[in-house]
Amino acid sequence: MENRIDFYTASPDAMKAMIALEGAVGKLGLEPSLLELIKLRASQINGCAFCIDMHTADARKAGESERRLYAVTAWREAPFFSARERAALAWTEALTLIAQSHAPDADYAMLSAQFNPAEMVNLSLAINAINSWNRLAVGFRKMPTE
Repeated sequence: MENRIDFYTASPDAMKAMIALEGAVGKLGLEPSLLELIKLRASQINGCAFCIDMHTADARKAGESERRLYAVTAWREAPFFSARERAALAWTEALTLIAQSHAPDADYAMLSAQFNPAEMVNLSLAINAINSWNRLAVGFRKMPTE
């Protein structure tokens, strides 16, 4: 696949808004390791090679283990994730696949058992942000560098 356009140069104002959103998400108090897991899972679902590459590397730099990173695609079956991480991963899948999932009550129940209302909104915003980045990167074929 070939890159289509560079969305940073095509619309700097739009990218400033995205970068501001990303900065805001990082200041909402959610654990950085949790944010990397949800960014990775959404990017896997969306098939975003650029974001998978970036967030795997970022998670490793932050101390995430290879074993857990490999298991993110099978988090439901892997014993390596906490109840809070499982709730966040379930909610990530529900919101990323919202047209199919309609954010099921079971996933909301897991979420509300592990997160307070502000954290639930903050996590949802983080999921929205990575899905936006994925759509830009996949749509315009942003490729990881070798």
